[in-house]
Amino acid sequence: MMEKRKQWKGFTDFQLKWLALVLMVFDHIHYFFEFTGKVPEWFSMLGRLSAPLFLFCLLEGFAHTRNRKKYFLRIYAIAVGMGALQYVFLSFVRRPDGFVPQNQMLATFSILLVILQGIEWCRQRQWLKGLCAVLLPLLWPVLGMGLIYQVPASTPVVLILHYTVLPMHTAIMDGGTYFILEGLLLYGLRKNRALQAAGFFAAALLLEGLAPFLLTPGAEFRMLFTQMYGWMSGFAAIPMYLYNGKRGRGNKKLFYWFYPAHVYVLYGISWVMQIF
Repeated sequence: MMEKRKQWKGFTDFQLKWLALVLMVFDHIHYFFEFTGKVPEWFSMLGRLSAPLFLFCLLEGFAHTRNRKKYFLRIYAIAVGMGALQYVFLSFVRRPDGFVPQNQMLATFSILLVILQGIEWCRQRQWLKGLCAVLLPLLWPVLGMGLIYQVPASTPVVLILHYTVLPMHTAIMDGGTYFILEGLLLYGLRKNRALQAAGFFAAALLLEGLAPFLLTPGAEFRMLFTQMYGWMSGFAAIPMYLYNGKRGRGNKKLFYWFYPAHVYVLYGISWVMQIF
């Protein structure tokens, strides 16, 4: 009697994270070694799917974790550490060609988690702390830049705060404002998977494709497939839609530590290559 073949029933959370991790490595190989002229552009095109998939898993984790405070602090602590290193790189230690990694995705995630918790508090009618959690992260860039404008001497302090404990979503190169908007959309539609995937695809086309194209003087249509291909992140909607709602098996700590570890290893290797 022939054994019944197991039918594939979609991606688990861990499988999505592994897919995102592999695509992220492709993206960062292009990011750190583009100067060699030997890394194809499609490495980065594939990599556009990575951050949205990690974002999707982040939101699922937020929705299901038993301890949201611990969940947030784990991500926030790594974000602060990476931000502090980025500030050191920018201020004192640059690669020979002046390049400095701008990897602040976990800072973006931290801001988003605070806003989401604020929304949840508002739903529970805890209005004061709920509105503070939603509005303060969104308004901090305005307050920070206003302080710099009024008191120029405060610039170093505001920058240190941005790269460590109080990141400004408008100044984050890796993620930032548009990514937070996409995260809020994904979370708001998470109970309808088809609508969630379609909504994300449309948002990616608008925020990372149409808007930059229209706002860039002299932009040509072909540039959407050669330089301005951030909209390709919308294709992450496909594996999102195929998520089966299960956690799967794996070591969750791996994904937290692999991100900063591989960034600095690749940066170090690229540095050595430029010296020799």
